[in-house]
Parts: sequence; structure tokens; C-alpha cells
Amino acid sequence: MPLVPANQPQLIRSSQKDEYYHNNLTNNANELFHTFAGSRRWLQWRKEIELLSDLTYYVLTTLSGYQTLGEEYVSIIQVDPSKRRIPSRMRRTALIFFHTFVPYLLDKVLICIENELEAEAPQTSRTWRPFSHVRLWIQRAVGMLTESQRKSLIPLVFALQQGITLLYRLHVAVFYVTGAFYHIGKRAAGVSYLRVGNVAGDDPRISNSYRLLGALSLLQLGITLTLQFNNLRQRQRARHEWKQHRNLLPSHQVSQSSSRSSCCILCLEERRNTSSTPCGHLFCWECITEWCNTKTECPLCREKFQPHRLVYLRNYK
Repeated sequence: MPLVPANQPQLIRSSQKDEYYHNNLTNNANELFHTFAGSRRWLQWRKEIELLSDLTYYVLTTLSGYQTLGEEYVSIIQVDPSKRRIPSRMRRTALIFFHTFVPYLLDKVLICIENELEAEAPQTSRTWRPFSHVRLWIQRAVGMLTESQRKSLIPLVFALQQGITLLYRLHVAVFYVTGAFYHIGKRAAGVSYLRVGNVAGDDPRISNSYRLLGALSLLQLGITLTLQFNNLRQRQRARHEWKQHRNLLPSHQVSQSSSRSSCCILCLEERRNTSSTPCGHLFCWECITEWCNTKTECPLCREKFQPHRLVYLRNYK
């Protein structure tokens, strides 16, 4: 019997089915835990419940040597890089680790670091909480940093979180083009798929359509990265110009000019590099861009708008 790799529609459909059954298992576990432990405990442990549900599903299927419900639905089987044997128990264990534990650990660590960097004072708790030992270690590490170092690390953590999201999008786009490894965990473990039943040749139009979708996804990702990079450069340039312009005049001249002109309600100082929101309110460029990092609305009238609609008013007095 010829060995035919699984195509993109089969892998996507299998993943959708697995996600459907996993969501049902997670919802039932959440409902059961919420009923017996209450809302407060459920909010504290919901990530761990999702992880436990994920582990239960893949231990009972993949680790036990069986097909998952999604793999059985589309008649595909897992194979190792040789494409002639099913993955060993060690390789299946690595697959489950990369597919479940690694995303959980990354999410927990980054959120914990972000909270500790933004906290004004370290928060201590005597109650045991999930990830408490790692949180304590992060608190100690952050406590050794100065205030300026903390502020400089906050954008780095945010960029890392965005980078992980972009990495997932890039991996999916590459999958559309190549047709292998729909999940990063399976690529890391070297687990691919072969068809069990129908081994007839694929319609070339299907493969071509997925390649086109992959190319468009890569193009969209490139445009997104370019826009984000340009936005970052503009914000850094505006921050640099704002600092330079702020240091041009002596303090008494600044106070005199501030009395004659309107102040920015965000920094309560004279507006520097005046910028306008779509609703017509004026702020410092640096102040309003920093505000938009957390809330995409006007600080005065609360009108929603996208940050790219801000207008930098040059030579405005």
C-alpha cells in the first residue's frame, strides 16, 4: 500500500474535531469545579482546569497509542520522521508536552512578569496559588531592578507577547504552503500524518488554493509587521522630540508659556507636539499615544477610535 501524506483539509478538519471534543471536556470540567468550589476558586484555577482537560484528552488517546477522535474522523495516523513507524512513547510524550505545557507556561510566565513590572509594590500572599513558586522567584528578580529598568522592560514583555502571536500566524501560513505540521508542537516533536483509507491523488486545485492562501497570509503578516514597526518608530521619534523640546526653555519661561496656552489634561503640563483625536480634543503626542496603548478612546469624551486616526499637528500654537 503506498504511503500518502495527509493533506491540508484533513489536518485542519482533524484539528477542528479535536478542539470541539476538548472544549466539551473543558466546559464540563469548568462547570463541575464551579459548582463545588465556587466562582472565586474557579477564576483562580481556570487555566489549570483547561490544562488538565487537555492532558486528559491526549493521555487517553495519543499517549495510549490510539487515534484522537479528530484523527479517527478523517482516517489519518501519526508517524515519526521516517514515515514508516508510529511515534515512540517518548516522542508522543514530547508532543503532548509541546502542545499543552509549553503554551501554558509561556502564558503564565509572561503575565506574571507583566503584572510584577507594573505593580507599584510587591504583592505578597500567604495562600497557596497555582504557579506560586515561580511567581515568588519572579518577584525577587523584579525587586532587584530599578524603576527605570522596570519601565524599559514593560514594552519588551509586550513585544514578546505579540511576537508569540505573530509566530503562530507565521506557522499557519507556512502550513498552508507546505501542507505539513499544522501545530508547532507537532513540528517540534517531528510527528506528521499519513492517510489510512483513501489514498487517491489529491486534486491539484486544492493544493494550489491553499498555497495561494498561505502566500496571502504571509503578505498580510509582512504588512502587519511593517505597520507595527513604523508605528513604533514614530512613537520613539515623537518621544525623543518631546523630550528635546521640553528641555529647550528654562523653567520660568516654560511656566510663563504654560500660563498662556492650554495644558494637556493627561500630564497637566503645556502641550508638546500637539495632537488631535478624531473627536477634536487636543493632547500631547506622547501622552495620547501612551494612553492608546491601554484604551482606544478619548480621555475626555470616551469616543472610541483607532490609534492610526490620531493627527499630529505640526507648527500648531
